[in-house]
Amino acid sequence: MTGGTARGTDTTHPTTGEGIPTTSPRTASVARTVTDALQPRNVLLAGMLGIGLAAAGGDWTGLLWGFLGALCAGLIPAGYIEWERGRGTWGDRHVVDRTKRAPIFFVILGSIGAGSVVMVLGNAPTGILVAMLALWLMTIGLLAVNTVWKISVDSAVASASVSLLAVVHSPWWTAAYALTAAVCWSRVALGYHTAAQTLAGAGLGAATTVAYVFA
Repeated sequence: MTGGTARGTDTTHPTTGEGIPTTSPRTASVARTVTDALQPRNVLLAGMLGIGLAAAGGDWTGLLWGFLGALCAGLIPAGYIEWERGRGTWGDRHVVDRTKRAPIFFVILGSIGAGSVVMVLGNAPTGILVAMLALWLMTIGLLAVNTVWKISVDSAVASASVSLLAVVHSPWWTAAYALTAAVCWSRVALGYHTAAQTLAGAGLGAATTVAYVFA
């Protein structure tokens, strides 16, 4: 590793409360690759396809329902962020200013809600519907916390996807929490969040499995 700064230190900006990156350029490059590869839209696309397939008992139609879930929970919100970026509202997809994030959450809530209605009308498998409800409730939680504190959405989505896959497929999917840990690390390394903010996001994501208790 190059550079003389300390690595892995969880420092906080005295004014904004955001993490201050203390990694070397090489570590930051790795962290950037991880956070881009495992961003919410990518994780949700893979995760919801897997959840849909399991919910449909392995029938290929489950992939269609899974794609609809990924479209509403991840791809449409990501498209909205890109549209706002084009308008100059935000600098990049990370929207580092917590006070500007509320519109994104409302778009996610509306998109997931609309997708859920389509699933109900189309008689989608129960498992994918429960996953949509879980993500909707998680978004409510993220929005509520975000009003006072900058919680990590990337960590929440990564954690939720793994926990939901573990419920509908096999407990062995919990091994994929290594990827969630990588997401948390990358967010801290790049200074977008503190360790506490990523852990809180991961915890909220894991809580989505509670929805299956009442399904």
